[in-house]
Amino acid sequence: MAEDTHTDDGDVPGAPPGSPGARRGDEDASTIDKSGSGQRDVDPDKIDEEALLAEFEAEKPARHLTGIPGHVVAVVGVGLSLYALYWVFNPMPRQVYLPLFLSVGLFLTFLTYRGWARRDKDKESGKADHPNVLDWLLALASLVPGIYMVWDWQGFFRRAITPTDTDLIVGTLLVVLILEAARRTVGVLVPIVVMAFLAMAYFGSYMPSPFTTADFGWIRLIGHNVMGTQGIFGVPLEVAATYIILFTIYGAVLAASGATKFFIDLSFAAFGQSPAGPGRTVTLSGFLLGTVSGSGVATTVTLGGFGWPLLRKSGYPPEAGGGVLAAAGIGAIMSPPTLGAAAFIIAELLNVSYLEVLVWATIPTILYYLGIILAIEFDARRHGTHQVDVEHQSAWRLLLRFGYHFSSLAAIVVFMALGYTPFRAVVYATVLAFLLSFLDRQHWMTPKRIWHAFTQGATGALSVIAVMAVAGIIVGVMTLTGLALRLAGIVVDFAGGNLLLTALFSAVVVVLLGLAVPVTASFIISFVIISPALQQVGVEPFAAAMFIFYYAVLSEVSPPTALSPFAAAAITGAKPVPTMWLTWKYTLPAFLVPFIFVLSDNGIGLLFEGGPGTVAIAFVAAVLAVSALAVVTGKWLIGPAGWPERILFLGAALALLVMEPMWIAIGLGLAVLGTVVHVVMRRRAGHDVSGGIAGLVPGGSGEGSETPASGEPAASGQSAGSGATAAPASTTTARDER
Repeated sequence: MAEDTHTDDGDVPGAPPGSPGARRGDEDASTIDKSGSGQRDVDPDKIDEEALLAEFEAEKPARHLTGIPGHVVAVVGVGLSLYALYWVFNPMPRQVYLPLFLSVGLFLTFLTYRGWARRDKDKESGKADHPNVLDWLLALASLVPGIYMVWDWQGFFRRAITPTDTDLIVGTLLVVLILEAARRTVGVLVPIVVMAFLAMAYFGSYMPSPFTTADFGWIRLIGHNVMGTQGIFGVPLEVAATYIILFTIYGAVLAASGATKFFIDLSFAAFGQSPAGPGRTVTLSGFLLGTVSGSGVATTVTLGGFGWPLLRKSGYPPEAGGGVLAAAGIGAIMSPPTLGAAAFIIAELLNVSYLEVLVWATIPTILYYLGIILAIEFDARRHGTHQVDVEHQSAWRLLLRFGYHFSSLAAIVVFMALGYTPFRAVVYATVLAFLLSFLDRQHWMTPKRIWHAFTQGATGALSVIAVMAVAGIIVGVMTLTGLALRLAGIVVDFAGGNLLLTALFSAVVVVLLGLAVPVTASFIISFVIISPALQQVGVEPFAAAMFIFYYAVLSEVSPPTALSPFAAAAITGAKPVPTMWLTWKYTLPAFLVPFIFVLSDNGIGLLFEGGPGTVAIAFVAAVLAVSALAVVTGKWLIGPAGWPERILFLGAALALLVMEPMWIAIGLGLAVLGTVVHVVMRRRAGHDVSGGIAGLVPGGSGEGSETPASGEPAASGQSAGSGATAAPASTTTARDER
């Protein structure tokens, strides 16, 4: 079993890298090749997680505060977490809760996030990274709007149509503060987008058609966006102040109780002992770590610390290893039971329970990971990877001893199924995770760990708070000007009212937005524009919301930015662009599945809608389609697959995705024909076909494994003629790998 990851120096076990409370990386050991010129020799033991996050994560890393600033942030952070927990059991008007929550959140943001990048000479000198005078002034100014609004909250929000001069000053101050907070936490692009929307409303009559609107003065913009419930204090911020902070508290408690270590150890034990085992291990770890991380890049970086040495020693080329890391990291955002922040917004916007959103996400998640696992199995044979021995306990022994960590995750779903609100469900699950920590002496939730968990719960939500607040302005401008329906009409008109073209254009719009702004912000903006467009051509609201959700997430692996693959390439020393395309290959099913439940009548079965028969047909057809796509992209079936059989399997996949009985039959026929062609071609070439399928079974011996396909690089340390079952080049322990 791997070493315990707990430290007693104030770090929060399992905290997202770069966040307050996370272990600080070695600042002198950056492995980033900012030029992207090619491969690098990377020491996996000296991966600078903070530098990687600063380079590739949409959300910027926070300061590591010590001394008085650290104590102030800790005390205020614990207070904000307790305030959120108090609200769960003692609800108060949103006009009181949200202004105070936002003000305190902004106060913490200006102290924990830098206004500018830290200078190299300050890093080298070891100078404390403390807030400066401007940071303190902005932090204190952030408290003014909250106090002012709550002092006479009924009068303040009633004056939305006719605000006083003081209202305008305070409202303007709040807008400036949230724009600066967003710039510090997610970069300058988001504030620029928000200011563009404000300018569009302010100079509406000067905008070119079809963006022309009435001119809305600053008084109207402040009244609507600050003093109403459709702007800053709308659904996005409400989600941050309820769902998100409660789930970050839960994640911090779960990580501190030893769950992160257990998830990684279980992944090693379950899948480590086979040629494809390292890839399976990384994939399962990504899924499990998603319960305590809401970021694709952060999960990718965390996986890279222990996963890349394992992949490298088994024979994975850097590009393929980076693709596996990035695909597994992205999956964390779209996997139940926590999903990403956008999933909480779906529940609020559609006025459905969060449990229903989890149900909608279940089958697409299964299909996503099925596609990755099949790609890994085929790649293990193409690259000639070999087994890496890792010292570990048996999976069953780990489950019997530490399997209780899964119970709090299951409890969230059970409590919601029993009729509890998501807020109470996650609080009760947090209490359960706290109590279960006492089953492991090394991870008891001591007062110190409880304090850190509450601090992490607040600081872990700061970047989302700022993004949600500015996203509310965009929603407010859209509703005030009516641009949302107008832009939706433009998309539909451009597609000529055709459902397929509307879906294609919608996917492109969501991905393009996702290249500029974080997942949550891109979802909110896209939902306002794209959801009405899809509904105009007959798509159900829930299907439209899930379609937008998946494409907002997948923007993180889409060219030309592809943040997660580029971060993975920095870890593995791979060329960034090939890593990006390999990641795209692994995630291809996730790009196609959303089209199924938008375009096909039976496709809504993938969201558990339409009745048991529809669900069964959709699930089986989708599994077969994903498997056929894996053959196409993996270039492998029983052995290396040539163009004839790959073309047949591509036709099979596309036919199966239609999900109509006739097309399903055609797809099955093409798949059978492709298999027959493959077997015949293999026999003509004099290859044995009897053992190839056995090696695909998890834990199988891989006796049917072949040499790498023509044109594929041989595994590190192997000759081109060695098979996937070659003896391990070395025996490593869990300590070596992690």
